[in-house]
Amino acid sequence: MQAPLNRETVHFWQDRVLNNLELLHAHYITQRFAPHSHEEFAIGVIEAGGQAFTYQRRSEWLMPAGSIAVINPQVVHTGHAATPQGWVYRMFYPPAQILQQAASQLAGRNQATPFFPQPVIHDPFLMQRLLQLHQLLEDPSTTALERESRLLWTMAQLIIRHAQSKPALSAQQLHPKAVTTIREYLAVHYADSISLEQLAQLVNLSPFHTLRMFRQATGLPPHGYLIQLRINQAKQLLHTQLPLAEVAVQTGFSDQSHLNRHFKRVLGVTPLQYRRQG
Repeated sequence: MQAPLNRETVHFWQDRVLNNLELLHAHYITQRFAPHSHEEFAIGVIEAGGQAFTYQRRSEWLMPAGSIAVINPQVVHTGHAATPQGWVYRMFYPPAQILQQAASQLAGRNQATPFFPQPVIHDPFLMQRLLQLHQLLEDPSTTALERESRLLWTMAQLIIRHAQSKPALSAQQLHPKAVTTIREYLAVHYADSISLEQLAQLVNLSPFHTLRMFRQATGLPPHGYLIQLRINQAKQLLHTQLPLAEVAVQTGFSDQSHLNRHFKRVLGVTPLQYRRQG
């Protein structure tokens, strides 16, 4: 986790791939939020320090490092530092439609927007997933397929574990032909920008069902399988004299550093080391 800093910093942005989903990574020390509400959900994790806030103008809550905040839309709340060093946190502001769609896809039928009865949640597993998701969305090289998949999967975990009315997970049906269709499509279009919605429409399933089914059948989510394909293609090109930057472009990586990072993570060596020993 990030250590507290001695000055306030704020990074706010919108993710264009995720329909302008708003995100915030900030360290506040003297900031005191006036009573306010959001049209969207406010979901986040405390990385360091601690925050105190009132909720529904009545109760006061404390959020130490490692805790999760879930503020329902239209609920009035405040916020201020609970420690002298302030607090460092990462926030998502997803429209209610995102969570309503996730709940509906979980259940396999239309569901109401989830409601979360507790504004502070202590769940180390989910905290790590939210933290990893936010860090990935802060990285411009993260693919659209991974952005969409991880957002849907993480919001589904939040709903399953902490919503007031937890939708029953629809029975998992095996679709071998759908898995084959997706694998063949990815094998042909590995260098393209691919979305989870594209893959779901390809096999006429919901995005969550597509993600869950493919992961169960192959052991990897579609974005992980796509990275594997790209690395395999890069290995072939590394046996030529093609510059590393061109290898990255031809295999769908955003740049050479993106190729280096994933290649090393999967194979344990850099592309240059692989080329020299090939």
